[in-house]
Amino acid sequence: MSQIRVAIAGPRGKMGREAVKMVQQTDHFELVAVLDRKYDGQLLSDIPDFPGVNVPIYTNIDQLFQNESVDVFIDLTTPEVGYIHTKTALMYGVRPVVGTTGFTNEQLEELKQLAEEKKLGCIIAPNFAIGAVLMMKFAQMAAKYLPDVEIIEMHHDQKLDAPSGTAVKTAQLIQEVRSPKTQGHPDEKETLSGARGANIEGMRIHSVRLPGLIAHQQVMFGGEGQSLTIRHDSYHRGSFMTGVKHCVDTIMHLETLVYGLEHIMD
Repeated sequence: MSQIRVAIAGPRGKMGREAVKMVQQTDHFELVAVLDRKYDGQLLSDIPDFPGVNVPIYTNIDQLFQNESVDVFIDLTTPEVGYIHTKTALMYGVRPVVGTTGFTNEQLEELKQLAEEKKLGCIIAPNFAIGAVLMMKFAQMAAKYLPDVEIIEMHHDQKLDAPSGTAVKTAQLIQEVRSPKTQGHPDEKETLSGARGANIEGMRIHSVRLPGLIAHQQVMFGGEGQSLTIRHDSYHRGSFMTGVKHCVDTIMHLETLVYGLEHIMD
């Protein structure tokens, strides 16, 4: 298997640390550089918790791509810079694997056109956990038969976007098989604004943010005399790395943008 040269944005973040570890532990991956907000010109090994990881740190993404030969760029930063990083990577002929959510439909369409113009793969995944992707697939299957559904997503209190990308993606998959419908009593009234959560074609999404949580979601279906709950829990950020690794391997054979891990799972 040929070597894949990888750069990572956000190596000091909780997800970024796991990604550095995963790349280091994968024989056919080679970590060549990282992009960070600080420590320009230093080595990652100069920072505590990265002993022996002797790769350069850049604060300027253009300089990184100009100075280093990179096949795949893993971005695990924030929505504010994720779009800029992804577009810049494609412009330099580098394939982006992106775990940042919050892109607009217009941004996704622009990135897709750019990826196809450059004939490069680009993967944007709301959730890299294989179990979470299965949860979304199973929820889509269930929605054909139980169209009354609510989504409750629960994350740590430092998460920037609400609802989560996983919850939105789950709702989008359900929309493909479910006709819009009003759930609950037709005269239902919120006595406190927002009590019923976000509304997507009658589906409700509720966001919980608490310290101690990582990433959790349950999709609840109700029917006559029965209910079905499909739930996924990530207890450690290492749960996402199997999906990241699969994306890095798969992206080398793509020539377009893929949104969602479910599209590259057999």
